[in-house]
Amino acid sequence: MSENSYARIIPLVDQRPAALPIPNPKSGIASLLPATGLLSDTRGRALRDLRISVTDRCNFRCSYCMPKDVFTKDYPYLPHASLLTFEEITRIAGQFVAHGVQKIRLTGGEPLLRKNIEVLIEQLSALRTPEGETLDLTLTTNGALLARKAAALKAAGLNRLTVSLDGLDDAVFRAMNDVDFPVRDVLDGIEAAHQVGLGPIKVNMVVKRGTNDNQILPMARHFKGTGIVLRFIEYMDVGATNGWRMNDVLPSAEVVHLLQQELPLIALEATQPGETAQRWGYADAAGRHDKAAGEIGVISSVTQAFCSDCNRARLSTEGQLYLCLFASQGYNLRDLVRGGHADEELASAIAHIWGGRSDRYSELRGSEGAAPMGDGKRRVEMSYIGG
Repeated sequence: MSENSYARIIPLVDQRPAALPIPNPKSGIASLLPATGLLSDTRGRALRDLRISVTDRCNFRCSYCMPKDVFTKDYPYLPHASLLTFEEITRIAGQFVAHGVQKIRLTGGEPLLRKNIEVLIEQLSALRTPEGETLDLTLTTNGALLARKAAALKAAGLNRLTVSLDGLDDAVFRAMNDVDFPVRDVLDGIEAAHQVGLGPIKVNMVVKRGTNDNQILPMARHFKGTGIVLRFIEYMDVGATNGWRMNDVLPSAEVVHLLQQELPLIALEATQPGETAQRWGYADAAGRHDKAAGEIGVISSVTQAFCSDCNRARLSTEGQLYLCLFASQGYNLRDLVRGGHADEELASAIAHIWGGRSDRYSELRGSEGAAPMGDGKRRVEMSYIGG
């Protein structure tokens, strides 16, 4: 992996602004908030899902995430010393688990670019909830390195994974990733993951109107009956570098309507609280869910807000805690970890931060006349905190 630095057109300072102050700094053990596993925010939303970015690097240049004209060959990635070590990540994750987190997802950038990622997975897989349960440990990848890494990931303790794949047509896929990477290699990675028992596997397709919407039906046909859950994601207004326009969004309702013309679907119940995807099962001739055929999901991140039960926190590569995918600032947990603070203080800081959370960007965006980012603050890039 090259260690060359990369320069953005948009200044680095605008993308990684100064951290917000940690609420209720150290003022004696008696004032600390203990971890009870029952933490909730100002809207009663529990903390159950932690997404950890392990690198800000990626080997793709997808236009909706890390466009090539911004993430050039001179782009200054974070220096290694700024990254959380595996031990630091595991320590922080342990405090989140004590507060009720049940699922940890490793993201990037592209997480498989992080050297020795298997070591981190092994450390995280050893964590237990207050009830003694193992975690749902998963990872999101573009699949480029998956064929060679799948067996090691499974052996380290990874439960399952999600692969990003924006089309089956090779020309469309190469244009979407913008580094001329062939779709066959990603499909081989998915097969390798399936063979070693990483599952259930999910495949995420970001749909951009006029770019890859002609791949919706081919993708559905390909994955139907394979046991792999295909999910269609609306093109999101994350960050400031992807040139997002509402005209480029294909609403999930239109995706479902298109699929229904050839592949009848039946609505399914959510599997757990806070689930972002609406589930649709392939229907049999009697209109019932054909479980052998499987299901698809749609993530309506633009047209249907799911803020009301969002239970996710995000930890950046350098230890900033973000409470929303569309946040503009985070809280610097790395300084607490490297500043000699005890676990009780770290747990208390997390409790104060989440307890004061009121984020509901998507609801505000969808409200008539609302201007949630009217304060001029720039949202953090998805490549920095993961999806």
